[in-house]
Amino acid sequence: MQSASDQLPEHDYPDHWEADVVLRDGGTARIRPITADDADRLVSFYEQVSDESKYYRFFAPYPRLSAKDVHRFTHHDFVDRVGLAATVGGEFIATVRYDRINDRGLPASAPADEAEVAFLVQDAHQGRGVASALLEHIAAVARERDIRRFAAEVLPANNKMIKVFTDAGYTQKRSFEDGAVRLHLDLEPTDRSLAVQRAREQRAEARSVQRLLTPRSVAVVGAGRAPGGVGRTVLRNLLAAGYTGRVYAVNAALAGDGGPVAFDGVPAHPSVAAIGEPVDLAIVAVPAERVPEVVADCGEHGVQGLVVLSAGYAESGADGRERQRQLVRQARSYGMRIIGPNAFGIINTAADVRLNASLAPQTPAAGRIGLFTQSGAIGIALLAGLHRRGAGLSSFISAGNRADVSGNDFLQHWYDDPGTDVVLLYLESIGNPRKFTRLARRTAAVKPVVVVKGARHSGSAPPGHRVPVTRIPHATVSALLRQAGVIRVDTVTELVDAGVLLAAQPLPAGPRVAILGNSESLGLLTYDACLTEGLRPLRPLDLTTAAEPADFRDALVAALADETSDAVVVNAIPWVGENGATEFGDGEVLAASLREAVASAQAPTKPVVVVHVEMGGLAEALAVATSTRPTAPGRGAAAAPGSRPTGLPAAPGTGTAGPGTAGIATVPGTDSVGPGESPVPGTADAGPNGAVPASAGSGSAVSAPAPAPASGAGAVGDGDADPGSAPVPGPPATIPSYPAAERAVRALAEAVRYGQWRRQAAEPGRVPEYEDIDEAGAAALIERVLGGDGADPRGVTLDTAQAGELLARYGIAVLPTLPAPTPDAAVAAAGRLGYPVALKTTAPHLRHRPDLGGVRLDLASEEQLRTAYAELTEVLGKPEELLPVVQTMVPRGVDTVVRSAIDPAVGAVLSFGLAGAASELLGDTAHRLVPATDRDVADLVRSLRTAPLLFGWRGSAPVDTPALEEVLLRVSRLVDDHPEVVAVSLEPVVVAARGLSVLGATVRLAPPPPRTDLGPRSLPSY
Repeated sequence: MQSASDQLPEHDYPDHWEADVVLRDGGTARIRPITADDADRLVSFYEQVSDESKYYRFFAPYPRLSAKDVHRFTHHDFVDRVGLAATVGGEFIATVRYDRINDRGLPASAPADEAEVAFLVQDAHQGRGVASALLEHIAAVARERDIRRFAAEVLPANNKMIKVFTDAGYTQKRSFEDGAVRLHLDLEPTDRSLAVQRAREQRAEARSVQRLLTPRSVAVVGAGRAPGGVGRTVLRNLLAAGYTGRVYAVNAALAGDGGPVAFDGVPAHPSVAAIGEPVDLAIVAVPAERVPEVVADCGEHGVQGLVVLSAGYAESGADGRERQRQLVRQARSYGMRIIGPNAFGIINTAADVRLNASLAPQTPAAGRIGLFTQSGAIGIALLAGLHRRGAGLSSFISAGNRADVSGNDFLQHWYDDPGTDVVLLYLESIGNPRKFTRLARRTAAVKPVVVVKGARHSGSAPPGHRVPVTRIPHATVSALLRQAGVIRVDTVTELVDAGVLLAAQPLPAGPRVAILGNSESLGLLTYDACLTEGLRPLRPLDLTTAAEPADFRDALVAALADETSDAVVVNAIPWVGENGATEFGDGEVLAASLREAVASAQAPTKPVVVVHVEMGGLAEALAVATSTRPTAPGRGAAAAPGSRPTGLPAAPGTGTAGPGTAGIATVPGTDSVGPGESPVPGTADAGPNGAVPASAGSGSAVSAPAPAPASGAGAVGDGDADPGSAPVPGPPATIPSYPAAERAVRALAEAVRYGQWRRQAAEPGRVPEYEDIDEAGAAALIERVLGGDGADPRGVTLDTAQAGELLARYGIAVLPTLPAPTPDAAVAAAGRLGYPVALKTTAPHLRHRPDLGGVRLDLASEEQLRTAYAELTEVLGKPEELLPVVQTMVPRGVDTVVRSAIDPAVGAVLSFGLAGAASELLGDTAHRLVPATDRDVADLVRSLRTAPLLFGWRGSAPVDTPALEEVLLRVSRLVDDHPEVVAVSLEPVVVAARGLSVLGATVRLAPPPPRTDLGPRSLPSY
């Protein structure tokens, strides 16, 4: 039967329906519309489908497609009849189609808003989540074509297909008719359908990262014959790390060699195809012009992922950008994901993997920190800094141009990774800020996320980074990240400072800080630093320069037991004896005393940090002390019962260990890598040039043994602990130390703020419902303005009356303003409004600038009004230039500004600040994402530096902040309910002791920008 659309001309090919998706198993597929050119692909696909699947699709034996079937399934008008295919390697693996129908189930055209939908998935790809992804995309297409419901008939035995529909989260009805299950799905997204979609996205993207970090076999493509070079270096690093899987070397120049060849004991082959065994991960280290043939070789032989170290891509200019686009498209066509190009590599320290597929010459110690960087150089510096501080890593990724796999993907992985307690990110760009904020908020609710952002002031993305343009200033983005619970720091040093504290210590319960030490001056510096960071320090306890390690121990025990403090800072300087010589030996005794104090605490729920100044030998002693720490659970031993489910440090006795080793981790004053200094912990060489000989019975592959424990003052390892033994109960893994009080306190303050956010996030705020909001009336007004004759498709700024009417629909009253083009008109306006009145200019160059003299207040009579009018026009210009208006006076209060704007990359943002040039000059404006909750706006109002002016500063009367918060919530509701409201400005909003007055309002409407976060799952397009 032909549908009505058979008689209509086909529409243009909808290329915006094309998308790459990550499937349940971590592989990728491409979804695209089916066209007439796909006839052969469709026939080939159908031939590979089992008879049972064909029966489920057609309700009868259907061994092959007729020519009429092929024509019908490949010819679509992209409106009433649409077909989509999921492809891998250019071949179909699944199809879905809809046909618009009327209320009798017959083919129809618009305005019919229902369609019949049917799927077919190749048996080899069933269970990968292909049908669920196709349903999301075909539903989005249907909504675009004004189809609101899907109908589907499924045989009762086809449980998999029934589950695809019922699990999607859409509102649905089910009935049983004529031996089939009939389903009706309402395609309007629901909270449940969005939650299902995001849960599937998280599982799929996390799995795709896990496949990259836990390969069973690795091929290094581009390993040279001679030692040296990028490929051979990565091969050596893989072996030296003790990688537990199979390792292969690939060098195209070996094609003419007759016999077997080995590099560093690893079998070498001319291609991935020649290996003859499965390869999960390929490290690509060949010139950029040779990468396409390598990708094809890998894709055709089942490689799951690529780490592309090769440079010469988007960072090198226009030709490189095109080369990078082709690389991503080619890899995704085979279902592979890419780290890079121009990457530094990846590391996984898990005992059952031990993967160092990077240019880092040595593998960092195992620990609980996940580290992602977009810069190899910064990655090296961070690895060095964390090593010197005694902090180990669970995984490390330096993604280079991050053309495919990005920080968002690793947030998805680390969110529920039991081996990671703290996430550290160095980002130079954020490709999808809206998604990043959502993922960061979810991850921060269970473990800390610390971010340092590079390229903040360059005005453009770094070379090689393909990101959307944003108009929002960097300070605003930082505020939004903090709203999401992200710990935002400014330097890589602060990133390390915060990371080692969060990984090793419990979160503080509040801002009260106990300070103790043997230097009164250092105690005062610490006290001042606490006040600067907004903490509440207690009076420093001076142990005097005569204090011995036992005195430190006793004082720390007392501070940990004191209920009036939430954290402890220990200050230590060298003790000078009577003969002028410094004592404490090499510092080991002091370190042992502090560890003893923490271990003896009944409930060590307080973080402890140490500030040390020029204590000779202390760093060396503490570094040696770290070698006694037991294996961390999850990184070589099973996690003990009671270990941290939330990714936070546990109390002693729980059996949970953090990164590094027991003792105090320290930093010698700088985090840079010195000349000749190894940037990461050392590992013992297993053989010449780091080669590991093939073990007996390994066949053609090498399984590298575990490296020997590191030694020396700078090493971090498991020391005497049995790697296979159960973790030894004890205090938090390390007591982090800092060479300056300011650094220690800054890291502690970040932990305090994060702890407060975490507690608040456990009980999130709500978006209030206001009964007086007229959402339908506002929508009608917006449609009338944007849909009227002559409406500018780029948008329109509402006039004063329209803006007032729209805001009134949301319960926001704007004070009437009457024009005053002449003195007589001003007097007439005052007569209508009632004295006293205000006379204001509204010219753009004078608007909201009372400091320029364009406002006259408290005019109580006609005489005063005429005098003020004459003064304004005499001093500032003619009435037609000034555009004067008259308003009635309102109760005095604090002038504020409420704004909202939509950014294409971030979304709708609610902003608040005090009015006036001083606040603008200082940039004292706070921001929150829309929709804002009651808790968000309460925090928004209080986060300004000038907020004390609202709460009775210097004896003034506090203003009505609840009324102010209500206006903020109503504006948030307006822009959230109506995305066509792209900008709102209420200025000034005068907040008095009781109530407030909105004196001016500007509203701009425009067609809403696309919401990429609400569409079906897809990877960034190339």
